[in-house]
Amino acid sequence: MNKIYLATTLTISLTMSAIAESTPLSEELNAYKTQMRSKAPAEALETMAEGVQSIVESELAEAAIRKGNTAPEFTLTDATGKEVTLSELYADGPVVLTWYRGGWCPYCNIQLRAYQQILPEIEAAGAKLVALTPELPDESLSTAEKNELKFTVLSDVGNMVAKDYGLLFELSDELVALYKDFGIDLAKSNGPEAKSNELPLAATYIIGKDGKVAWHFVEADYTKRAEPATIVEELKKIQ
Repeated sequence: MNKIYLATTLTISLTMSAIAESTPLSEELNAYKTQMRSKAPAEALETMAEGVQSIVESELAEAAIRKGNTAPEFTLTDATGKEVTLSELYADGPVVLTWYRGGWCPYCNIQLRAYQQILPEIEAAGAKLVALTPELPDESLSTAEKNELKFTVLSDVGNMVAKDYGLLFELSDELVALYKDFGIDLAKSNGPEAKSNELPLAATYIIGKDGKVAWHFVEADYTKRAEPATIVEELKKIQ
């Protein structure tokens, strides 16, 4: 199982190099999903599908922080130990706040690289891009370096901010076991302060200068992420 996962993950660099920058993120994600489905055992695919369906049925995504809500305040540290406070960020302009599960997640890496490509457009709109992850700083630094990220990545150790935003969910015992078979050790990457069966939903927010959510994307299916072009369009609306 572990070899299958690693073989699938390694194809991502080839997939990314063959896809033009203008390709919609959804197409890149779907291309990877197709590759993964061709390699992973049916039992593993079924377990992952059941996990997504469980979140859908819980209606967690519908209950999360959304447009019009006041964005919960937080102060987190980046990989260098520097503290970053949300209200200080949006005091200067809008903030694009996005969550990713970890550097072990191929879908997250595709998303992060796609967002790096639109960073100039985000900054041209007077906004900042900030990514949150439950991973420890050393792990987040590795992810940032691997994907050549030039925007801020913050460690939400213990998933406390994800919980405040209503994004936190629990993996089933079957999924925890499957992840271990894949060589994914959440207890190691997220640290002792986090439960090894908790992860954040795929979510992206635009926080306005008034501290309120101007736009939101919250998805129960981890293979779906906010489209970069849509983020830029929404930023232009609040300039």
